[in-house]
Amino acid sequence: MASALGRLARLSALGSVRTARLSPCTGPGGTVTPSRSAVWTSSGAVLPKPKKTPFGLVRIALVVVPFLYVGTLISKNFAALLEEHDIFVPEDDDDDD
Repeated sequence: MASALGRLARLSALGSVRTARLSPCTGPGGTVTPSRSAVWTSSGAVLPKPKKTPFGLVRIALVVVPFLYVGTLISKNFAALLEEHDIFVPEDDDDDD
């Protein structure tokens, strides 16, 4: 139910930008197939080109690297906490053969 409502909300929000164009099919029945495009507005005007974000990979790296580092620190501290309380402590194997 929630996914259907989400889909309906998405379609109604995109309704002003995307219009359903009907393109004739060249088949024998002469049926019409709907196609969608995000190039025109509902009035038929052509939308401007989307803005390009310069340095996209650099920005991604500037976000990903600090969060990976913070995640690593959290994992390391949580593993130390588990070992301190003797939860999931690796067993010492004495292989002095």
